[in-house]
Amino acid sequence: MPHPQLRVTNQDREQVVEHVKAAYAEGRLDKHEMDERLHLAMTARTHADLVPIMNDLYGTRPAYVPRPPSYRAAVPDGGDRVGAAASHLFALLGLFIIGPLLMMVTAGRTSPYIRKHAVESLNFHLTVLGATVLLPFTVVGFVLLPVIWVVGLVLCVVGGVSALAGTEFRYPLTIRLIK
Repeated sequence: MPHPQLRVTNQDREQVVEHVKAAYAEGRLDKHEMDERLHLAMTARTHADLVPIMNDLYGTRPAYVPRPPSYRAAVPDGGDRVGAAASHLFALLGLFIIGPLLMMVTAGRTSPYIRKHAVESLNFHLTVLGATVLLPFTVVGFVLLPVIWVVGLVLCVVGGVSALAGTEFRYPLTIRLIK
């Protein structure tokens, strides 16, 4: 059961409404009770608000079990993981911005997992490009620039391995311009 203070989704509310309607159809509720419970279900904000609606129908445990959101990215398959890893590893081939952009535009349309990794990689490479353009105007920038590029390439490998493992990866110190 989710935490009582967790906000409910429309799907959670609809599931409780279906249980209330079924209880009315079985004769366990009269019309007034059904209307009252439907109103409470549709205005519920947290799971704690839904529990009293269901308690006397199904015991102390609520009969509804909120279904998890059906994200394709929740369990990425092998193709999604390889595509996401490619969006990070294109930097090793010199395709710093073009590689993640191509992955986002092509495979990112069908896979939220690939899109998420491609957007993260693209934002990181745009940040590094901005630093590469702006840092040479400072004395410290000449010293930091090679370090930033080496760390950037290492982080691309780490991002690629994380994508292959099916986990999320966020580049540090990245300006996220693209959502």
